Amino acid sequence: MANPPTGVAGDQDNYKALDAIGALFPSGATHHFYDVFNANARTLVYQQIYDRLLGKYGWDAIWADNTEPQAYPDSINMHSVDTVLGKGAFYINAYPLQHLKALYEGWRKVGPNTKRVYVLTRSAYAGEQRYSGAVWSGDINSDFATYVKQIPAGLNYALAGMPYWTTDIGGYWGGSVDWSSAANSELFTRWFQFGAFCSQFRIHGQGARELYGTMWNATTKANLLAVDNLHYRLMPYLYSLAAKVTNEGYTIMRHLIFDYPNDTNVFNIKDQFMYGPAILVNPVTAAGVTSRSVYLPAGTWYDFWTGSTATGGTTVTANAPLSQIPLYVRAGSIVPMGPMIQYATQSADPLEIRIYKGQNGSFTLYEDEGDTYNYETGKYAQITFDWNDSTGQLSIGARTGSFTGMLASRTFNIVWVGASHGNGLGVTATPDKAVTYTGAAVVVSAN
Repeated sequence: MANPPTGVAGDQDNYKALDAIGALFPSGATHHFYDVFNANARTLVYQQIYDRLLGKYGWDAIWADNTEPQAYPDSINMHSVDTVLGKGAFYINAYPLQHLKALYEGWRKVGPNTKRVYVLTRSAYAGEQRYSGAVWSGDINSDFATYVKQIPAGLNYALAGMPYWTTDIGGYWGGSVDWSSAANSELFTRWFQFGAFCSQFRIHGQGARELYGTMWNATTKANLLAVDNLHYRLMPYLYSLAAKVTNEGYTIMRHLIFDYPNDTNVFNIKDQFMYGPAILVNPVTAAGVTSRSVYLPAGTWYDFWTGSTATGGTTVTANAPLSQIPLYVRAGSIVPMGPMIQYATQSADPLEIRIYKGQNGSFTLYEDEGDTYNYETGKYAQITFDWNDSTGQLSIGARTGSFTGMLASRTFNIVWVGASHGNGLGVTATPDKAVTYTGAAVVVSAN
């Protein structure tokens, strides 16, 4: 991931080129921010980035740090500067939006335009999702008090209509943290469990904390690996949700009010959320606990780990050993899960299709080439799954669309979830039905 700056130093060629077109804000020192509201400056800045970095080394993404802009490395009064639109005081908050516009439009026009744009940016402004921007919560502390605040922060961000958000798992300021201690391993494990259900899943910050690192004991490493594997098993579900973000204005992290607007009990819940339409995520936010209180909205809910059911409209005590984050799946859900994989595009076959009885349900599986813009011209495929609870039948629709590399024939392992069947992380050893799917509609009966 390339990390091009928004500030430039006075002895550099890119400074001189921007200065020549009057596109630099004055500064009392050596570093200057460029006028992102100047279309010519945006074009020039991206060309500079491409010529010096992106075009040479095949980068897959951009990390846009310091896009506030901040008073670093040299101070600047952005409220008093003149932009091409007028005084900075009127436009300063839109600075990151316009910088993202420079990166997105440059990537699409100049290159590498065969890959999808992905920009991780430290600052946000309304509408920047149109420029492929994802935001993280910045340089935060490594402690439970800070971790707890991340959950409502992400949910409020989603409530504002912004789909992609994340944190530095473990906190940024972790350089002096002894991650091998039991207390800090617990903090990191709980934060990592939450991070797996953010719309972006990433570790970042000072100090080494890789999953394969020597700072973790065997138990901690196993706990981290379990939720990491679960995230990747859910990739078919997550990728289909990402298509809903693009095509339907959807959000992956969902405050409960999105799906239960008439339930006043959810209005002030700040530490539970839906992950797509099916999964209720309930992070553990305190040290030394092995259970937590969970509010279940109306309906029937399945404990993801055991398959046991509970009736909603009430609060339950969820089991929460350090190895597990409490997860519930609402009845009527259809959750596609892939095989155990090491990276997102490793394999899409066979798929385990988990059906949670008790209500009718539907899900649309979306697939495409993974890293091109060919989907914009219709190069993608969709398969609908519809569960009729009264008849006990699953209808798998005829596949619509196609794309290069699409599997013409595949296996769907159908699992009707129950107590001790189709639960937890593992691939279900004995699915209820195995369907060889070649694109034609098929109906599968639970009887």
